[in-house]
Amino acid sequence: METKKRKWLWWLIGVIAVVLLTIGIALVVDGVNGLKAIGDFITDQILGMKWLNALIGMAFTAMFGEIFMSGHFGQAIQFFVYDTIKIVVLLCLLIFLISYIQSYFPPERTKKILGRFKGIGANAVGALLGTVTPFCSCSSIPIFMGFTRAGISSGVTFSFLISSPLVDLGAFILLASVFGFPIAIAYVIVGLILAIVGGTIIEKTGLGKHVQDFIMEGSIAEVDGVELTQKDRLIYAKDQMLSTLKKVWIYILIGVGIGATIHNFIPNEWIQAILGSDKWYAVPLATILGTPMYADIFGTIPVAEALYAKGVGVGTILSFMMSVTALSLPSMIMLSKAVKPKLLFWFIFIVVVGIVIIGFTFNAFNFLFV
Repeated sequence: METKKRKWLWWLIGVIAVVLLTIGIALVVDGVNGLKAIGDFITDQILGMKWLNALIGMAFTAMFGEIFMSGHFGQAIQFFVYDTIKIVVLLCLLIFLISYIQSYFPPERTKKILGRFKGIGANAVGALLGTVTPFCSCSSIPIFMGFTRAGISSGVTFSFLISSPLVDLGAFILLASVFGFPIAIAYVIVGLILAIVGGTIIEKTGLGKHVQDFIMEGSIAEVDGVELTQKDRLIYAKDQMLSTLKKVWIYILIGVGIGATIHNFIPNEWIQAILGSDKWYAVPLATILGTPMYADIFGTIPVAEALYAKGVGVGTILSFMMSVTALSLPSMIMLSKAVKPKLLFWFIFIVVVGIVIIGFTFNAFNFLFV
């Protein structure tokens, strides 16, 4: 067992050394431009898979002819096929990796970790924990209920509940593949801030006590932790990957279909007239439009990508994505079964206000990301 751990450690050190060596060579050879070239290559070719788009374009042109592929329908078909393959491939890889990491944090261990922290630090840990947990708010609510029943503070549980659907490795990688690393990093940071602030407000105001009685009266089973083998973790990661893919594939197709329609059939002028950065109501409207929808981050990416290509402000796009993932109608219906109306109202209000503030802020500094 010790030998295996050492082998993994040396492997990790080797990977880090190669990355640092590559960056060092780039800096020596071409300074900042070399580093930027590496970043652009990772964003465009590895994460964005632009090579795949070019390959699909050549194949479809050979099959359907250049005239058809240069038209709206041809471009829409290429966008649909390329984006679907790209998102599914990244989704499978990321869920496998995240699930493998998650296998080290069963509920009992997670509860013990959270119990060591107090105050805003505990809320921050709860928000960070949300980055390695389920990919939609409906999946997060049962875990939230378990944490509440276990006696974990409301600040931690609500920080987790806000962060879990919003911020994870999958969101970061997919956002980077479409918008680049600056926007992806900014999204993760503001998502965590929103989760921490939201959880803190709910805790400090005493709103967190307004949960349904059956949650507090229930008991939680204590199960001794079972140490998983390497094979068990890999099987768990594979099962989680397939299970999640079965749940979200339809939303990916719907999202890509909407994105292809916006990208190829709706004129820029129409989009700008409704959601342009100069429109004061763009951010609130995007937030309201996103709320009744049901999708996760993987389903909203293609729509966001199409809106971005049409010149919609970064803040407006982020507001739409955040409202879809954190405040979807089905998840709010589920949450209403776990919390009382007063807490549900203030939870939605706090998250909506936070999303709108984030949207306006990003639109004000839109020039930094374009």
